[in-house]
Amino acid sequence: MMQEDELIEGDFTFRAVLVGLLVGLVLCMTNIYFGLQTGWVSMMSLQSALLGFAIFKFLPLVPRLFPSSKPLTPQENVVLQTTAVATGTMPLAAGLVGIIPALGMMTMKEDGRDPIVLSYWSLVLWCLAVAFFGVFLAAPLRRQVIVKEKLVFPSGTATAQLISLLHKTPLPSERSTYRSAGSTAYRRLPRTSRSQSPPAERSRLSGEEVRLDGVEKDSEVMSGQGWWALGWSFVASGALTVLSFLFPFIFSIPIFDVLGIPFGTSLAANWMWWLTPSLSYVGQGIIMGFPVTISMNVGMVVGWAVLSPLSKHLGWAPGPVSSTTEGARGWILWVALAIMIAESIISLLPITISYLTVVYRHYTQRSTGPKIFARSSSPRQSSETEDDDYYDPLSDHEDDDPEVEPAERLVPGSWIKSGLVASAVLGVGLVWLVFGKDGIHPWATAVGLVLASMLSLIGVRALGETDLNPVSGIGKISQLLFAVLQPGNVVANIIAGGVAEAGAQQAGDLMQDLKTGHLLRASPRSQFYGQMIGSLASVFVATAGYKFYTSTYVIPGPQFAVPSAGIWLNLARLLNNGHLPLHVVPFMISFGIVFGVIAALKAFKHNLPASSSPWLVRSINYLPSGIAFAVGFLNSPSFSIARLIGGYIAYRASKSSPTGETPLLAIVVASGFVLGEGVLSIVTLTMASAGVGAVSCYGCGLGGGGYCSGGC
Repeated sequence: MMQEDELIEGDFTFRAVLVGLLVGLVLCMTNIYFGLQTGWVSMMSLQSALLGFAIFKFLPLVPRLFPSSKPLTPQENVVLQTTAVATGTMPLAAGLVGIIPALGMMTMKEDGRDPIVLSYWSLVLWCLAVAFFGVFLAAPLRRQVIVKEKLVFPSGTATAQLISLLHKTPLPSERSTYRSAGSTAYRRLPRTSRSQSPPAERSRLSGEEVRLDGVEKDSEVMSGQGWWALGWSFVASGALTVLSFLFPFIFSIPIFDVLGIPFGTSLAANWMWWLTPSLSYVGQGIIMGFPVTISMNVGMVVGWAVLSPLSKHLGWAPGPVSSTTEGARGWILWVALAIMIAESIISLLPITISYLTVVYRHYTQRSTGPKIFARSSSPRQSSETEDDDYYDPLSDHEDDDPEVEPAERLVPGSWIKSGLVASAVLGVGLVWLVFGKDGIHPWATAVGLVLASMLSLIGVRALGETDLNPVSGIGKISQLLFAVLQPGNVVANIIAGGVAEAGAQQAGDLMQDLKTGHLLRASPRSQFYGQMIGSLASVFVATAGYKFYTSTYVIPGPQFAVPSAGIWLNLARLLNNGHLPLHVVPFMISFGIVFGVIAALKAFKHNLPASSSPWLVRSINYLPSGIAFAVGFLNSPSFSIARLIGGYIAYRASKSSPTGETPLLAIVVASGFVLGEGVLSIVTLTMASAGVGAVSCYGCGLGGGGYCSGGC
């Protein structure tokens, strides 16, 4: 047990929160840019820690602002990145890259009402309605899933390891070992005495240890060349972004038109096949990893090279290929939706079954005893501590990973109870105020919040074990339910899904941050403060950023297709007496079944008999990810191709690494690529809003043109 004098104090500081807000502002605008473009939004925990540390290390202005301050501590960096993540992820939590654009895409013909375009202040009220409920949901789950069960939370653990490398301090709480990490490229996971992972996962965690030489090598990277790599990759990506704004042809190279010559067509102008050499999407591919980008590109080939021409030539999608209503893009979107729903539901099953089984078993065991709430009898705890103890469905034994933090560093239970009630009442009232009687009924919003509470338990557990928060599946489950509770109302269906998704997504994000803080002994209460401050600030930052983009660009349009909005709106329409495009149903059923089976094989592979062939287990690992496969349908080919390039770079780099993982230097370069385009997109947005357009549209007319974005 950690003693009082060993606890590191002073992690919640003005400078950590201030810099966290500044970093979060950058991440928020970056996520709006990428979210509107491809639906891709990231926590960016690693990037937050990197940027925050770099600001204190290299900017000469910081010592002048804080002349008597000590160097940034690891615990301050935890609070910094927690604040930044809370600020940066609001575009997804508030649906600014999904449900809000979807409401603006409604039509009188399809939905029986005009589109809903919220003013700035209405959008602020909506963001306030969903900004805090998930924060209060996460706090009481910490003791169960992090302290007692020691779930991995891979991204949170990776961020803790990176912070420890930046500050040249070992993780104080747990021994660690390297392992291969799938789509999360850099990770160092804790060895625990009692794993809650499935058997197959446990064997993987403990069976791939390598020499700790990698730690020294990573420390050297972050002491010198890593910072140069981050700077140069940022500059290169940012410069290419500005150059492509001035000369749009750079990001719309019709290189595939050569393949269309025998057919007398321009693949770029007519079929949306062009090359976008975006370094940011190359960086995303490095972070995603090779297997994910392969799945994405297989989906891209099936969707855009097979199903799109098929639906067009057979007259099932007679409109322009780029149209989401009458064109091939809208037709294949339905197939992608079927894949995502099938995989989301099947993937949630093992987590749901496991959780409900454990809860039921221990409930029946306790039903004969007098104790329902687990209490600690540690002498260091006062009566205030009782407010910090939460219902524990697993065990009430004192020696089962007891709480290591004193009461004054925890979030009091009274805060959580009152916060949940207050944020729920605030949410119900503000949603009613914004959308009125034609939107969603107050009781329906309340049901959505209850659903978010239940599904967030499953989502947090899935995130802790797999690094995947199934928020898209949670949102769709909510939509399915509300098609029954409030039928015939597309607006209510979309809003209900958004409310449930927001709560689950925020709870998951905060839990990753709490895992980072737990490993580095940061105060959970300080992180809670950072999350609340970041969420409040992001209400205004994210709203301003979204309105800035929508006032400058046509959304959806050639540059910002908003694929997530199409998914939300089309499912809502279908569930509310809508109709499907011609002949798409057999394809939806076929692809749904295939990827449902694949998801089941992956989810239950640990239940295979011990006598099963190792080849069979390995083969299951090589099956494509359904979500990534579907994203290949949703995004135009250029984005998937750029990510594949990055995935291949990660693969080659991992082959030359002694750990078998993507080296830290590659992750640093990828972070620079992503941040470079994201930050400089703010500059190009400002230029566009000021009336500055392309310097030259040369090349945009090749093959019929019409595919350059920007001012052409």
